Amino acid sequence: MVILRVRLALAAVLALAMLFLLGCPTHESIADINRDPGRFAGKEITIKGQASDAFGGLGAGVFQVDDGTGRIWVLSQNFGIPGNGSNVAVTGRVEQGISVGGRNFGVILRQTKALD
Repeated sequence: MVILRVRLALAAVLALAMLFLLGCPTHESIADINRDPGRFAGKEITIKGQASDAFGGLGAGVFQVDDGTGRIWVLSQNFGIPGNGSNVAVTGRVEQGISVGGRNFGVILRQTKALD
């Protein structure tokens, strides 16, 4: 009887752990994105890192995110711009060949959700 209860409890814990892990968004490495941006094109992904070099105004602009493996520019429209040095998680779609404010960007992440 005790062994059955232990097994049921273990099964319940494992099931909850699996549900928790499935619900967590995966964070992509910026190095992987920069290495092969075509692999991520059109897909919604999340990156996590430190924000820097932000510019823009009125809720729209561009900022850079560094996750320790590389840097990528993020285009934010209607989601606001984080302060320099802020730790952020950004969800968006990878795009190539974007021009913003007269400046060209090879690979960017166009933000699709508010900052976490």
